[in-house]
Parts: sequence; C-alpha cells; structure tokens
Amino acid sequence: MKAAEAGIEDKVDRLLACLDQDVQQIQESLLQLNEIRRLVIKRDEAALGKLLESIQAGMNGYSEHELKRKSIRKELAESLGCSFEQMTLSALEVNLPQATKDRVTQMKAKLRSLSAELKKEYFSTALLLSECARFNNMLLRGIFDLGKAESVHYGSNGATKRQIEMAFVNLQI
Repeated sequence: MKAAEAGIEDKVDRLLACLDQDVQQIQESLLQLNEIRRLVIKRDEAALGKLLESIQAGMNGYSEHELKRKSIRKELAESLGCSFEQMTLSALEVNLPQATKDRVTQMKAKLRSLSAELKKEYFSTALLLSECARFNNMLLRGIFDLGKAESVHYGSNGATKRQIEMAFVNLQI
C-alpha cells in the first residue's frame, strides 16, 4: 500500500509542477492582454504585429504542455480507480494525505483566482477591440456614404426628413 501511495504522491507532484507552469502561462497571458490594449491605444501597429506573432509562436508549446497535463491526469485517474472526466483537483483532494491536500487546495485557489482575472482582462480587451471596430465602421460609413447623413429630422407635421445636404468630405477636385 505504501508503494501505491508513493506512486500517487509522485504523480501529484508532477501534476502540481505542471500546474505551476499553467500559472506562469496565465500570468504571461495577463501581461500580453495588457500589452495588446496598450499598443492598440497607442496605435503602434508594428509592435502589435510582433506581439501577436510571439503569441502565435507560443501556442505550440502550450499544446504540448496541455497534453502532458492530460497524461498525468489520466495516470492519476487510473491509480485512483476513477474515470478521466471525474479526475479533478477537488476529487483528488479527497484521496490525499493532509500535507499534499493543502498543496492541491492552494493550487486550486490560485488557479481559480487567476482564471477569474484572465476572464476579466480578456473581456476588457475584447470590449476595447469591439469599440475600436465600431468607431472605425462609423468613420468609414461617414466617409464613403458620400454625404448621406444618418441623422433624421422631424418637420412641424411630424414627418421624417433625412438631411443629406452636408457632405463629410468634399469630393470636388
């Protein structure tokens, strides 16, 4: 029984090391999201392009890391006699001695808080990019609609009347 417990402890240690890398990846993603917002606001297209290329290049390493985490999770599930889908950190906590259980609980709390922060930062970045796209569309529509104003005016009888006398850009040469 001691050998089985030692094997599980070793797998838990490997899983926690893997989850430490996940924590680092999430923290790096948070920094990258902040940098994306900063570069969009500064309108630094060259630096933004380089940042996006580096993010894309890092995705391959993350895929390999995710496979490693799934492999360790599968080994733990087999060792504890449960299915892969049931093997979560909460389920793992139940089957561990107190010292190891505390380490898993701390990791779970750290991952939960970082995930919540990442979700918030992702939403903020998506909102900024959405507003930029909306503003650019409005600007382009104003330029290329050849003076067709989007404003509607009402006459004294309540009838609507579009104001098309004003052009955004004078197209005369």
